Amino acid sequence: MSKGPGLFTDIGKKAKDLLTKDYTSDRKLTVSSYSSAGVALTSTAVKKGGLSTGDVAALYKYKNTIIDVKLDTASIISTTLTFTDIIPSTKTIASFKLPDYNSGKLEVQYFHDHATLTTAVALNQSPLIDVSATVGTPSIAVGGEAGYDTTSGRFTKYTAGISVSKADSSASIIIGDKGDSIKASYVHHLDLLKKSAAVAEITRKFSTNENILTVGGSFAVDPLTQVKARLNNQGHLGALLQHEIIPKSVLTISGEIDTKALDKKPKFGLGVALKP
Repeated sequence: MSKGPGLFTDIGKKAKDLLTKDYTSDRKLTVSSYSSAGVALTSTAVKKGGLSTGDVAALYKYKNTIIDVKLDTASIISTTLTFTDIIPSTKTIASFKLPDYNSGKLEVQYFHDHATLTTAVALNQSPLIDVSATVGTPSIAVGGEAGYDTTSGRFTKYTAGISVSKADSSASIIIGDKGDSIKASYVHHLDLLKKSAAVAEITRKFSTNENILTVGGSFAVDPLTQVKARLNNQGHLGALLQHEIIPKSVLTISGEIDTKALDKKPKFGLGVALKP
């Protein structure tokens, strides 16, 4: 693949991951294993409130092809096929779910030294079409995306964004919701290994005059332990602790509390990911 700008979905992704990734109020257990044939097997069990769900997934890589199959407790089989460089500088992703035969989707990503282009089409009689593109360099990129409903003949979405990245920081601005919202974010890394960082994000919704400011960060206590926290102007405070128990096996404990609520009852989540 090229060394040009990332996909449009990469704009603002660093801030989003710092503020949302691994935060959960569920209880989750993940166990992974690898066979001698190169197949990665992953079993996941999740308990949310009084509801328990789970799935079993198999991932197989062969040359430029990745096959990912998942079976969940609702008897839904999800399959994703990824092909790299069928055509030079492209990645093709086909996905579908059974028994829903209208769930098929085909996505093609094209990478160039100064641009990227993504097209995704739903494989049914009334397909939705999503197109996104970015131009620039790894340091600065400008892009946009649009969704089109072939049945109604209307755009379902259109979004534009810009990102600027340096060795120790990155900033982005995204105009979304068909121009009804704007989101600006900034991430600053506090160490050379980029394991500790501070982040700030502000979102304004024009139709409701609502502003949401969220600040947070992550800190590496030691090579095996990471802590994260976030707080927004609505009083929602979240925190998590991740510790690598044994190599590639991580314990995650997270919690969230509404500091403005009368009862201030916290929500806690526990996750364990075990890998050989």
